[in-house]
Amino acid sequence: MFRPHLPDAPHLPTTLTAQHQEQAPVPSAGRPLTPYVGAVTAVVVVGIVLTTLLAAVAVTAVSVAIAAVVLRSLVTGANRR
Repeated sequence: MFRPHLPDAPHLPTTLTAQHQEQAPVPSAGRPLTPYVGAVTAVVVVGIVLTTLLAAVAVTAVSVAIAAVVLRSLVTGANRR
């Protein structure tokens, strides 16, 4: 009921030659893969973007941690003098 009804692919006519008979390609059973290409591409692009953002957050966290350690050692060294 909620599935779209796609029209059947038109059958190509067969041609006969003196040497051999060519047949039209038989449409595959089930649905064609063409509508799924856009969805798969979108999922891959979203996955790449999210992975890149996660990597950026991880690099930022490491750099902030290193900066905190350096600042802490500078403040501690200044207080001991």
